[in-house]
Amino acid sequence: MDQDSHCTGERELLEAVSKITTSSTTTPSDEEENQTKAEISCQVREENPAKDDTQDSSATLSPNSSMTTKELQEYWRNEKRQCKQIKLLFEIPSTRIVEHNLSKYVVYKIIILQTGSFDSNKSVIERRYSDFEKLHRNLLEEFSEEMEDVTFPKKTLTGNFTEEIINERKLAFKDYLRLLYSMKYIRRSKKFIDFLTRPELQEAYGCLRGGQYTKALEILLEVIGLQERLTRGNPAAIVPTLCAIVVCHKDLENPASAFEYGEKALSRLRVHSSHRYYIPLLDTMITLAYELGKDFLSLQEKLEEWKTKKDPIRVFTLKELAVREYVR
Repeated sequence: MDQDSHCTGERELLEAVSKITTSSTTTPSDEEENQTKAEISCQVREENPAKDDTQDSSATLSPNSSMTTKELQEYWRNEKRQCKQIKLLFEIPSTRIVEHNLSKYVVYKIIILQTGSFDSNKSVIERRYSDFEKLHRNLLEEFSEEMEDVTFPKKTLTGNFTEEIINERKLAFKDYLRLLYSMKYIRRSKKFIDFLTRPELQEAYGCLRGGQYTKALEILLEVIGLQERLTRGNPAAIVPTLCAIVVCHKDLENPASAFEYGEKALSRLRVHSSHRYYIPLLDTMITLAYELGKDFLSLQEKLEEWKTKKDPIRVFTLKELAVREYVR
């Protein structure tokens, strides 16, 4: 996107907010309005770099004029927080050797820490040498220039399972991840994010498809914190995972928890009403709200409003969408 287009998009967003705030019965103060505009500007810069996050094609930014001034301000306030970079640290404290049938390999335990979190937000994953090797090949295909000076620990003909070699690789892979994360376009790339989250998500969705909702929920709750921190500039990116959590809680007859995570997902779709999960999520939230004795009329109004604007199409249920994720 060239500079003129970028500026035009930003001006259109500012004009949209101006119209909403003018027509609202509750007029925000100058300070609040300026803050809202600053938040929009921040989001535009985040959403429109020349080479940036991979995003759902249906999740483009387009403020919804049906939102109240208060809702719009709250949305952009949350988006402003997304503009702040969350720094992650990578540690590889231990390894284990796995012997399976005729194969033998080393598994590296990776701890991912958020700076200033006092370990409360740490994520723990395991990856083997071949996983790192695949990541490196994938990144070389897409980021040849950025990867030009990045070295990768090579395999040796012998001694791959000696303590000395394993310790060397632990340090090498730690530095490797740190270096990749330091490069903006790589840390935001789908290939890097998939390396850190996809195996766990694939397992979780496999459990969901098999009706093992407790196990699926356990994995999803572990991975979503990391997934969220890796996709800070693209709030809609974690909607499928949030919706999978809703499905698990609903099928486990935990409607209150399902509604809680459904609200989190809806908050990320306030300006993404064309997202494939939006209508199935609204349908589910209406059912949950009715069951819990909560106000469902506002949700029903949003659903009816969407139906008047769109041609009738086949819409999957939330569960039908969830079971289709990560199908090989």
